[in-house]
Amino acid sequence: MAVLRVGNAPCSWGTLEFESAQGEQIGFSRMLDELAATGYTGTELGDWGYMPTDPSALSAELSRRDLVMLGAFVPVALKDRAAHRPGVAAALKTARLLASVATHPKPFLVLADDNGSVPERTLNAGRVTPLMSLNAHQWQIFAEGANLVARTVLAETGLRTVFHHHCAGYVETPDEIARFLQLTDPQSIGLVFDTGHYAYGSGDPATAGVVAALERFKDRVWYIHFKDCQPDVAAEARSQGWDYFEALRHGVFCELGKGCVDFPAVLRWLKSTGYDGYTLVEQDVLPGMGSPAESARRNREYLRSIESNFA
Repeated sequence: MAVLRVGNAPCSWGTLEFESAQGEQIGFSRMLDELAATGYTGTELGDWGYMPTDPSALSAELSRRDLVMLGAFVPVALKDRAAHRPGVAAALKTARLLASVATHPKPFLVLADDNGSVPERTLNAGRVTPLMSLNAHQWQIFAEGANLVARTVLAETGLRTVFHHHCAGYVETPDEIARFLQLTDPQSIGLVFDTGHYAYGSGDPATAGVVAALERFKDRVWYIHFKDCQPDVAAEARSQGWDYFEALRHGVFCELGKGCVDFPAVLRWLKSTGYDGYTLVEQDVLPGMGSPAESARRNREYLRSIESNFA
């Protein structure tokens, strides 16, 4: 019988990559203790330096909690060719640490745009129009950088790269995801499909069609992030003109089962395709939004309640 393997990440404990959205700084040791205690068996690395960067020390922290390292998020401003080489260096540094603590399954290098750094995209997250997208030349540069990172990481460390489509970055909408995949190397770079970012980035979370999107991109979906999206908050963000960070603060990414993502259907899709990797829960908890550990526990309990759709 198939077993749903579920991890969680430091962002669920308020450790977000954005300075303007940092929550309570909970130390990695407490975070890992609470992650394991609430029923998860895998984690991602978080920002460089949040967890130990010495391989032996990191391996020991994971081993004593029986946790698997699943990946690490590396943002690179891929639109800018001058950022490609520094991006490769940052990705390699991270990937070498991941490879040094790899067990089974092997972790992924999670590549992303430098999300939240372009004012137009940040202001219009969740309602991006085609005129805000990259032009043909910029797309070529963007894909060139992603291919360079992924091929170098694979050659140097043996780890595969997945790209994280993300609101407030240049790969947010369904058409942008499709364009990115069309332009990149299917042998070295796949997609980490994020259910919440897809729903919000589609422009209308209530009709986003997450399972249809998984089917559309299935040949490149190597990893999956479970995040929910609250459609009423998304609608208010559109009507009020909130930027990405304001929408976060209002809880646009809610606890699992409290938004519009049909997770039972997602689990049935994963089962039908023979998906055997980890699913990673992400619940962005910002100051005043409650207890990270209790939120993580509720998310895990929700997944247990619908796990029969996968098993």
